[in-house]
Amino acid sequence: MPEEVPAKGSVLGKLVPARYVLALLGSIGMAIVYGLKVNLSVAMVAMVNHTAIKAANLDLEHGHLQLNVSALAPTEDLPEECSTPGAPTNVTAKVEDGPFSWSEPLQGTLLSCYFWGYLVSQIPLAHVAENFSAKWVMLFSVAINVVCTLLTPVFTKLHYGGLILMRVLEGVGGGASFPAMHVMIASWAPPTERMVMSTIIYVGTSAGTALSILLAGLLSAKWGWESVFYVMGALSCIWMLLWVILVQDNPNKQRFISPEERQMITSSLGTEEKTEHHPAVPWGKVFTSVPFWAILIAHTCSNFGWYMFLIEIPFYMKQVLKFNVASNAALSALPYFPMIIFSICLGKLLDTLQAKGKISTTFARKTATTICTIIPGICLLVLCYIGCRHYEAVTVMSVGIVAMGAMFSGFLSNHIDIAPNFAGTLVALTNTAATLPGIVVPLFVGFVTHGNQNIGAWRIIFGVTIVLFALEFLVFVFLGSGSEQSWNKAGVQKDPEAKDEKTPLKETAPVAKP
Repeated sequence: MPEEVPAKGSVLGKLVPARYVLALLGSIGMAIVYGLKVNLSVAMVAMVNHTAIKAANLDLEHGHLQLNVSALAPTEDLPEECSTPGAPTNVTAKVEDGPFSWSEPLQGTLLSCYFWGYLVSQIPLAHVAENFSAKWVMLFSVAINVVCTLLTPVFTKLHYGGLILMRVLEGVGGGASFPAMHVMIASWAPPTERMVMSTIIYVGTSAGTALSILLAGLLSAKWGWESVFYVMGALSCIWMLLWVILVQDNPNKQRFISPEERQMITSSLGTEEKTEHHPAVPWGKVFTSVPFWAILIAHTCSNFGWYMFLIEIPFYMKQVLKFNVASNAALSALPYFPMIIFSICLGKLLDTLQAKGKISTTFARKTATTICTIIPGICLLVLCYIGCRHYEAVTVMSVGIVAMGAMFSGFLSNHIDIAPNFAGTLVALTNTAATLPGIVVPLFVGFVTHGNQNIGAWRIIFGVTIVLFALEFLVFVFLGSGSEQSWNKAGVQKDPEAKDEKTPLKETAPVAKP
């Protein structure tokens, strides 16, 4: 009986909804990409020779010391120097040294060069995802990261230029991840589940960050920095096989889905019939769209704060709070686990309120974006003046990082609201601009802390971040929108008989615009 063959997929689809198989594997894929991106931030703490670098900085400062002393007033406070947690203030901690004497500016370059590749790959790979296959673009994203991670120890030992090459190639692959997943979400997520599906997928970035920081600290402390790259790269290979077998670009191509789920998704999105050609991007209308610019500015400012927490906090904890490698990793990873829970719960809450007609998409996006700007900004302000109270500082940092999880339900999913047909291109555009902080932050921190690794230097860094959080809040709250834009349908051929059924949702909650 030929009808029995697809029934197997239907049975599997009834047991496990295909859209949530996609969400789970997408989340793991994002976790891999982000985990392999951030592992160097922790591994580098074990890779560099801190004693040699500090000695070089002292030699550099010695020539300027007498001039600086003569300029100080008798009552002026010197920069605050923290002691090791749990140790008396006059005890100097044992420094854990690695083999590489890289200066702070060079360390900043090694951390930021990932974003050189990330910067150039997003827009062309978004075009491939929208017009060819988001599934295979995402596979490429993970695969190139895995290969380069496994080769990192070999190339690093040859020359730091080899590490730069590996990181740039990883960035090329990483740049494909958000555009590919935005295209997948636009094809798979019913409007009333869009926030929770987006959050499940993108919270993988937090899970990957947390696990990577934790594993990198433990592995480097026990088996050396090389093990960070070998172990994490090898574990990531399993995902690729599952992705190829279980995931398809849209419900119409998926075997492992029930007819009811396929009908529910395609009818809610108006995609019952396949389209032969993807519409051309209306570039002029995109770049004159106020809601698009609100997303771009919010994304860029938020990423400055996100990369501050993601990349630089391990160095703050090492340089200022004097935590050792293992403690540093555990405490840096700690907030990302509650962040996952908070992000998913917030996304589900906002989706539920939308479905019940209590709030609009616009209100939901602005609420989430408010949370991910105001609370982290306040936390950084507190951190500027909390001094050497080690575990109080860690608590404040943790609250700020958890609150940043609201971005997954805020501006970061807003591209799909305003133009689902071009979601991949839009996120590629905003994420390309938002890549600049990934390049600037490590260089900026390296410049400010060069020969000046104390709380005073970090107050400057945190102050700049607070200003950008404030700008993000003001721009998105006043200019952002959750309404589908008229130019989303540019070039799309409509079926006149199904016009009423396929009218897009201007707001995914049946309420008047605020």
